Amino acid sequence: MRIAIDAMGGDFAPRAVVAGAVQAARSLPGIDAIILVGDELAIRRELQMFKRVPAAIEIRHASEVVGMNEAPAQAIRRKKDSSISRAVDLVREGKAQAIISAGNTGAVMVAATLKLRTLRGVERPAIATVMPGPYKPFVLIDAGANTDCPPRLLLQFAVMGHVYANRILGQADPVIGLMRVGAEDSKGNEITRDAFRRLSESKLNFKGNIEGHDLYLGGVDVAVCDGFVGNVILKTSEGLARVFGTWIKQEFRSNPARWLGYLWLLGALRSMKRQLDPEAYGGAPLLGVNGVCIISHGSSSERAIFQAIRVARDAVNNQINDFIISALGGAL
Repeated sequence: MRIAIDAMGGDFAPRAVVAGAVQAARSLPGIDAIILVGDELAIRRELQMFKRVPAAIEIRHASEVVGMNEAPAQAIRRKKDSSISRAVDLVREGKAQAIISAGNTGAVMVAATLKLRTLRGVERPAIATVMPGPYKPFVLIDAGANTDCPPRLLLQFAVMGHVYANRILGQADPVIGLMRVGAEDSKGNEITRDAFRRLSESKLNFKGNIEGHDLYLGGVDVAVCDGFVGNVILKTSEGLARVFGTWIKQEFRSNPARWLGYLWLLGALRSMKRQLDPEAYGGAPLLGVNGVCIISHGSSSERAIFQAIRVARDAVNNQINDFIISALGGAL
């Protein structure tokens, strides 16, 4: 297996990307090559920090970088030699089976959709994010790729989310829920009511409508929504996780006597932090393109890049795209 990585994407690139790639090449089995795409001199400078560079690490030079604030479509058209474009090209040419980037999310989606095309039966790709929960993780789809979605797209997202939850999270018959403003069948706008009907008539294990307060209670394995709602859920959850940690620290600092309780709870708090940490999941797949594409957070650290490589490897090994094509063809 060969995995291409945009070495210049992210707030801490290329250092965090290179370090994560080296760690993955050393410890993740089943990977033949990790191809770092970007400024060759900058990549080699980072590799000099390691006493021994794994033989699986390769470099492909790309002279341009897409900035985080650049217009995605224009940047991909104008910067033909960008690290994002060249990394996606490797998948298109069959020289890699997956591409990972912590760079401009819109540019990654544009490049992957235009160059790799969509799978048979897929109208638009969607971002599937694994969200942590106290009982079990669940898949949130779409987490930001499509802000306006007709009902047929929401059904497609549900099918792709079903496959991902089954093949990656190991859920035998994933429970699907549709995000709406109320649990009753009649709630929601015309789009979500039509999507509810389509999901009810499908072969999916459709639970029905779910509301925001149901998300983390373990009732569903896949939460389906348009990209606008999904991205709000994702960003709000990330913000709450950070605020929660700060809040706890402030409460303990406000009363010195509480520090005894803090020390007693320290193990549990650290466990919660690990579970809520988005870096534990590495990146989110852009499901529906003809190849594995993992979109990582712009602030990805070495650990997050390592986890993104693991996610990409697992998606390739579990033949995610073959199962999506089969499921959309009616063999669910």
